[in-house]
Order: sequence, then structure tokens, then C-alpha cells
Amino acid sequence: MERTVVMNRVAVARAGISFGSALAITISWSANQSILWAIVHGVCSWLYVIYYAFRYGS
Repeated sequence: MERTVVMNRVAVARAGISFGSALAITISWSANQSILWAIVHGVCSWLYVIYYAFRYGS
């Protein structure tokens, strides 16, 4: 039972990382129109999303 819970948490964490990368790439592309910056921000993932929210959020 415990192993299943741990595996589910890992799956959720991976999904969150993937979603964060996709979100960062989308935000970066709409803001900069640059593939290079989109890749860099995709690697930074949630850090860029949080930065963008604080910098440009209302």
C-alpha cells in the first residue's frame, strides 16, 4: 500500500513539472516570440512562471 502511495506522488510530481514547463514555454513565447528564450524558460519551469506572475500580474 505504501509503495502505491509513493508511486502516485511521483507521478503527480512529474505531471506538475511537465505542466510547469509547458506553461513557462507558452508564457515565454507569447511575451518574447523567441524559441531560445522559450527553451531557457521551459528549463526554469515554475521559477519563470512565478517570476512572470509577480512581475506582470495584476
